[in-house]
Order: sequence, then structure tokens, then C-alpha cells
Amino acid sequence: MAEPYIGEVEYLDVLTKTGKKTGVSKPRGDVHRDGDYHKAVHVWIFAESTQELLLQKRADCKDSWPGLWDISSAGHISAGDSSLITAQRELQEELGVILPKDAFELIFVFLEECVTNNGKFINNEYSDVYLVTTLEPIPREAFILQDTEVSDVKYISFGEYRSHLAEADPKYVPYDVNKQYGLLFDIITKRYKENNEARSLVLQKQLRRYAPVSLTVELTGLGDADKEALILLVRAAMIMDEIFYLQVWHSNPVLREWLKEHANVSQLDNLKWMYYVINKSPWSCLDDNEAFLTTADSAVKLLPEATKPMTGWKGVQYRVAFPMLKPSGANFYPPDMDKMEFKLWTTGLSLDQQKDATSFFTVIKRRSQVNWDNHIFDSTRLSEGSTHDLYSIPYSQEYHSFLTKVSDLLHKAGDLVSSPSLKRLLHSKADAFLSNDYYDSDIAWMELDSKLDVTIGPYETYEDSLFGYKATFEAFIGVRDENATAQLKLFGDNLQVLEQNLPMDDTYKSKDIIAAPIRVVQLLFNAGDVKGPQTIAFNLPNDERIVKDRGTAMVILKNVSEAKFKQILNPIADACIAKEQHELVDFESFFTHTICHECCHGIGPHTITLPDGRKSTVRLCFLQELQDLHSALEEAKADIVGLWALNFLIKKHLLPTSLEKSMYVSFLAGCFRSVRFGLEEAHGKGQALQFNWLLEKEAFVFHPNETFSVNFDKVEEAVESLSRTILTIQAKGDKEGASLLLQKYCTMTKPLKVALQKLESIHVPVDIAPIFPVAKSLLE
Repeated sequence: MAEPYIGEVEYLDVLTKTGKKTGVSKPRGDVHRDGDYHKAVHVWIFAESTQELLLQKRADCKDSWPGLWDISSAGHISAGDSSLITAQRELQEELGVILPKDAFELIFVFLEECVTNNGKFINNEYSDVYLVTTLEPIPREAFILQDTEVSDVKYISFGEYRSHLAEADPKYVPYDVNKQYGLLFDIITKRYKENNEARSLVLQKQLRRYAPVSLTVELTGLGDADKEALILLVRAAMIMDEIFYLQVWHSNPVLREWLKEHANVSQLDNLKWMYYVINKSPWSCLDDNEAFLTTADSAVKLLPEATKPMTGWKGVQYRVAFPMLKPSGANFYPPDMDKMEFKLWTTGLSLDQQKDATSFFTVIKRRSQVNWDNHIFDSTRLSEGSTHDLYSIPYSQEYHSFLTKVSDLLHKAGDLVSSPSLKRLLHSKADAFLSNDYYDSDIAWMELDSKLDVTIGPYETYEDSLFGYKATFEAFIGVRDENATAQLKLFGDNLQVLEQNLPMDDTYKSKDIIAAPIRVVQLLFNAGDVKGPQTIAFNLPNDERIVKDRGTAMVILKNVSEAKFKQILNPIADACIAKEQHELVDFESFFTHTICHECCHGIGPHTITLPDGRKSTVRLCFLQELQDLHSALEEAKADIVGLWALNFLIKKHLLPTSLEKSMYVSFLAGCFRSVRFGLEEAHGKGQALQFNWLLEKEAFVFHPNETFSVNFDKVEEAVESLSRTILTIQAKGDKEGASLLLQKYCTMTKPLKVALQKLESIHVPVDIAPIFPVAKSLLE
């Protein structure tokens, strides 16, 4: 970590013109003399009740804009310091206001390029602009002004202030409100001027995209002890929800409680709560994670000691902030950490420490932020022996209060259940939550052979779109469908055969594919990372050690699949599939492809040799440079290779020929279902790739009447060619090829737009919102 001060000289990190760190730091004076790009923070305090911004008057001794009215608080980010800590520290030092990190909302990054003082002061500055929203103005007497920086403060209407800037009033530091800095005023205006009725209509429209569906499950095959254990398991699953809310964003749990408490205040408040419950955050899954709430909708906290105490002044009431743009690192990393900082940190770590940093089961934190949160305000002072601000902490420690409760519930349930394999799973998973070692419990999950089916723990990494390293907690509790499970043994028995016949070079094929156990389950309850669109199947674990040694196991949620087919795929087929092929859309084809999709995650390239001779895995290879694209490519692979595999099994007379045409037409209808999840979501992006490829190859036909059909003469070849392309890209670790493929085909083409507009106009649901009456009755 760079020293921010040497003697009395402040050092700043030098950036490239595009805002990236160069690894060089220089004295502040030299930076402004040479015109180096560097970083700073701007903090605005906004009073909600009066619609006023707080301004500070710059001290007459300042080297730039002395004596003029300016931002509430601002300052350079010293070399090695973090943005958020700098914002907190500047507010404390300049105004005597001490606020926690959840008061600060990053609204945009502002680039200022200007020259003052007769060319002696060159300011090329990237500023992280934060907004702090208080309910009432802070009294003038409550501030403690830093006389070397600030000579006075005042509140002013944000509209009036904008006018001063627009008119270039010489009493105010200039900002061009017709360019980027106008965003500040646009955000405030939109946030507080929007009509409640209009917002209600938008939320109603968003909610209509989800069809509420009750998922019923028969418990007749379970004994009394298993039913008693089931109650404990549902309670344990509900705690997965609590952890997941925290994993999404640090202030998300507070927002959730606030919305829940205020849900009955008005129709609008009820709609906010209902849509929040579906998304489990203020960002809409079906709208490319666009925020449907703002900080103005958020919880209110009171801090009596945030400022100098005053008679009659109870303290600062502020809105708990969240950013408009969903943070790519969720709450797994410091909110102001970027990829470069992470890479610079991990480069200096030992191999074991690097494994911890990139582990599924650790959170990355800042020592300086922890110190600040504990009221140790010298943010430049690291813990003794530390060489960097970042450090990793295991899930077992970070979520200890939650996981100890879950562990206790699972042990109690394990003592009750009759199935030996379920007993082993529950006890080993209970231990894993406290040890942070999930290997044995994941093996136990793969070997589960029980009427009661349980998946619980940290698994998927989609929420971490920064690197794709960190796993979110989830739970699926269900009852095994024995008949359907027995019928699917065919796929596991033929996995090695499928591998050896994959449409790619033989040198890339594995000789030791392990057949993944397949379990068909009637879902009774789910929790944790099950927001927005609901999964109909999953293939776990994701731990590459287990995948290499033992393969994976699959769980298919049959009642979820049936609900989606009835509520969504049938109406899609009515609207988008040509009349002569409409009858070919059937549940058997839809469900069978779902199974084959999950199977095909387990075949194809896994361990690969890179061009430089190094051994790696597909996941690690692509995550290193194409974090946001890896998941989309893998989902597309499983989908299209699944379609290829069905055709292969039909030709081998292992599947009925009745699927020969229906699987393609059902897949076509399913394309529109998945793309509606949005092109920011892995499944939606992967589906757009497949649809556009097959349309380009004339395997799909777009008719003048805006319906679609399958060209059976060309579809087999097109499916095989895309399968070969994706498999070969993965096998070679071809990052450039992957990027070009996704860039070309993961787009919202005109035919897709036409189909989606049609489905929206007739209000076909995008997905289901499951209701779990059996779980509810058990808890009652």
C-alpha cells in the first residue's frame, strides 16, 4: 500500500487519462503542476424536507477557488486510500459530521479538466460524487468547521443553486450543469418530482410479469419424524434468506425491514414491498437490474452523535443509501474496490492466501473501513504487520450469527430423519457451516438417496458479477418424485457415450466422465438466492475439486417446470409459433430438454491446456478475463449441446421419435421465455446467442405475420455447428473467440424485439412467483 504522506507532503495516485491506476504516486503539488490525472471525492448533503443542498465557503487560503461557495465537502483521495473512507473522513474533518458508510450514495463519477492560477494549477481530476440525504437541514451551530479549509456553510435550494451555476455566478465555484454535473440536479429532480400514481402504474406493470402460482406437494410418503424434521429444515432455509439479503448489498436488510414495516401505509408502499419481495433488492431482475426504488424510498436512521451536540437538536436523521447502479461486487468486496486494486493485492499474496481471496466462501474487507466503523478515525493506519488495506474473512466468521442457528437446526433435523444418507448430509452440512469446508457435505449431497430432498448452502456465483468468485446462500426443500427419477436413469447411463460423440476434436474429449445422479423433486420451499426468475433445475456442486473427482448431481424441479409450461410457454406458443407447428410445443419436450441441459453442464471441456502449456479449468480460464461472459457461454453450451444430445439419443433409439420435431419447436418457444429475463442475465444472454445463430443459419424462420417456425431441414446442422463452436472455444481457452461470439450474437435483434413486444402487449407472464402453502401450514 502506498504511503499517503511522506513528511508533510500528501501523495496522490497517478491515473491514466481513462481513469486507471498507473501504480505511480506523486506529491500533490507535482500532480497539479504536471496535470496528472488523479482521484478525489465530492460529497453533497441534501435536506429532503426543504429540498436544499448544503454548500461550504472555501477558505481564503485555498490554492484554488478561494472564498467561493462549493460542494458540501470534497478532497483528494490520497495514495493508497479508498474512496468511501476519504468521503467519510473529509466530511468529518471539514464539517465535523461523522456518518457511517450506509449514508453515502455514489451517484456518478465526474471528470474535471481545467487550468487556473495563470496555468500554474492544472486539475485533471476524477471525482466520485456521493449524495448524503438527510431528512432535515443540519443546524449551522452543529457543524465544526475546519478553518484552514472552510470559512462558512449555508443551505440553498437545489434549483436556485443550479441557476447560479448556469449563470456562472462569480461567487460560486463553476460547474457546467449542461454537461455531466447536471446529473446531480437531474437525479434529485426525478427522485422527488415523480408522480405517485405514475410510479404505482409502473410497479403494477412490473408485477404483472410474474404469475403467482401455488406449488403443492404430497407428504404422504413421509413419516412423522421426517415431517417434524421438515419444519426445522424450512426454518433453516429461511435463514438462508437473511444471509442472502446481506450478500446482495450491505444496507439491503435495513431496506427490507423498512419496506415491510411501511407496506400498509399506501398502495404505492404496498407495491414497493411486493416487487421488492420478488427481487430481494431494489434492482429489478427483469430490467437489466435497473433500480425501481431510490434512496428517497429507503429506511431512516437517527444518529444523535453525528455532529456537535445542540440543545433541542436530536441529531442527524438520514436515509440509508443504496446506489442506482447495482454494485457488480455485491457485498462480497468493499463497494469502492475495483479490479485493479484486487489484482495488485492478490499479486503480493502467497498461493494459499490467493486461494482464500478467490475462494467461493470468503468475503473481502478493508481494515480501514473496519477501523472507521469502530470509531478509529485514522484510516491510514493499518493493523500491525499488515501490508495492504484488503483482507479476506471466511463465511463461517462473517455470517457466524446466522450459521450457528442453521447448524443447530440441521443437527436437530439430522437426528430425526429416517434416511441414513439424509442424516449424513444434514450433520455434515451443519459442520461445514461452522468450519467453512464444504467438501464432505457436498459429496454427501451428491450421494443423497432420500424421499426428503434438501439442498442448502452457498453455491451459485452469479451475484458476484465483478469476478464470479463468491457463492450465495440458497435452499431448496422438496419431496423426491420416485417415478420420474427412475425414468431419467437413461441420461446418466449415456453421459460417457455423449461425451465421446460430442461435435468437437477428439483430443479435447474426456475419457472418464462420471454420470451425474439425477433427482426429480416436487419443490416444497425455496429461499436465499432464488430472486426474480425461478430456476427449474440446478447442477451442483460448483467446486472444481469435486467436479473433477466425482462429477456433479442434478435436481429437476418438476412442479416448477409444469407451472412455467402452463403459465408461460403455452401462451408464448399461441402468440409466436406458426399455427402449423403449434401442436409440437409440449411439456414432455420442454421437460426432457431441461434435464438434458443440466446433464450437458457435466460434459465437454472442464480441465484444459492453455496455449502457453499451463493447465487450467474452463471456469478459471474465462473468469480471469471474461468474468461477465463466462456464465452466459456456459449456459448457452448446456442448452445447445443439450439439443444436440437429444437428437443423438433419438437416433440411437434411446428416446422416442415423437420428440424429433417437438423438441426443436418447444426449444424455439423457450427462447422467447429465457430472453425475457434480460440480456444482463446469464440465461437470457446465452439464449439470445443461440436464437440469433439459428436464425442466421435459417434453422429458425421469421414469417411476415410475425410468427416463427423451425426449418427441420437445417436445424440439425445449425445446432451441431453452434455446439462445435462453443465447445472448441472452451476447450482452447479462446478468450478472444468467446468475446467475439458473444459480442456478435448476444444482441436484441429485430425478430426478438418483435416477439417480446407482442408478448408484452398481451401480458404473457415472464415468470412465476411461487407460493408455498405446504411450508406455511407446517410452520403454523
